[in-house]
Amino acid sequence: MTNTENRNTYLDQVVAQQARLEQDLRSSRPAAAASFAPPPPPPGAPMAPAPKRARVAAQAVSEVPAGGGAPVTGAVEVRVTGFGRWKTVVVPPNAFVVHTRRGRAEPLHVGLGVSFRYHPATDSFLVVPGAMQTILISAFCICRELQGLLVQAYVQWIIQDFSIAYRKLDFSDPYDPMRLVNLQLKEQAEAAIKDKVATMSVHEVLSDKQPIIEELTARLRGVAEGEGGSDTGLGLRIVTVQIKEAVVSSSRLWENLQKPYRAEQSQLARLAELAAEEVISEREMASQRALETRRMESERELAEVRARDEARNFDRETAERARRADLENGATLHALRLERERHAEQTEIERLRIEQEYALKQQALEAELAMVRARVEADHASGLLDLERARLQANIDKGQSPASIQAKLIDSLPVIVERLPKPEELRSVTIGGTDGSTLAGLVAQLGAVLGAVKSIGAE
Repeated sequence: MTNTENRNTYLDQVVAQQARLEQDLRSSRPAAAASFAPPPPPPGAPMAPAPKRARVAAQAVSEVPAGGGAPVTGAVEVRVTGFGRWKTVVVPPNAFVVHTRRGRAEPLHVGLGVSFRYHPATDSFLVVPGAMQTILISAFCICRELQGLLVQAYVQWIIQDFSIAYRKLDFSDPYDPMRLVNLQLKEQAEAAIKDKVATMSVHEVLSDKQPIIEELTARLRGVAEGEGGSDTGLGLRIVTVQIKEAVVSSSRLWENLQKPYRAEQSQLARLAELAAEEVISEREMASQRALETRRMESERELAEVRARDEARNFDRETAERARRADLENGATLHALRLERERHAEQTEIERLRIEQEYALKQQALEAELAMVRARVEADHASGLLDLERARLQANIDKGQSPASIQAKLIDSLPVIVERLPKPEELRSVTIGGTDGSTLAGLVAQLGAVLGAVKSIGAE
């Protein structure tokens, strides 16, 4: 893996931001000595003596020491007026000054914004800014898990007692009197941060920075203000201590630390999306149901209107059909009444005709019955006469001889033969050896013929 892939982009951004902030807090004013310095002579020109006022100003500024630390402000601008031994140093109201004189152990003037008379031959003074100072700290630390962390903090301090501070601190830098003091406090702050972070885990450093703030505040105040009201302090007061942020130096570790939270947030986001989709789906379904309900209500109302219209049309058509049916029924009833009257008349005529025909038939039947009765009576009387004649004939026949019977039979043979069917063929059969030419054979043949005739008559 290349160095570019291992770079922590966020760490680079924090460092760049820190550098820009320090550059912004750096004073852009030129040094006070430069403002009083005369312009350089042209090349080849003899060195001219500097003006007296310029020499005094340069001397005064050169005697204004400055402290250490990160460059925050430039030197304090003071004005030296007058000439000779009757000069006056005018100090800004927001600057501390100490004025000493040769042969005296204690300073003549010590305080904030004190102006005084100044004798260049015997006097010396020191001017220090009285405004609150800010120290930006970027501490590269190792935590309890042996992982690199960058802790970014800032400390704000101010001079509490300048009479102690100018004796114990170095304000000798003419361009930035606070530089060395800020540098010393910054080193102590970085050491305190590194000591505290070394006892904490990565999660503790990233989540809770209050223990680091408390430890850093206690250490700096013990150094700057002293402990228990003793005179071991530096005459300074710690205004505030804050931890801006803590950054994991390893990009891979930072990614791994973020993964659980990102996964949890992704899960919550997905659940939120599902919940939102469910709510949206429910609302869409509710809206669809409401729309469908309104559509069904509209269709039902339209159906009811159509039904009412159809009912009115049906009632009107029914009434019209009923009126027409009544008219047709009236006409039909009138026709039926006429037809019934006509049918009744026809029935009466037919009845009369039938009665007349029945009377005529009855008369005819009675006449025919009378004729049949007369005919039956005549037939009965004729039958009685025939019976009586047959009885008498039988009685007569009983008194006749066989010869007479045969003679009668022979006489009736022609009649019998005429009544017999014409035979298709004629066969002659001799039975018992009788001869047809004799009388006995003839009688036998006649008996056979009579038996055949009786059988035919019976069939």
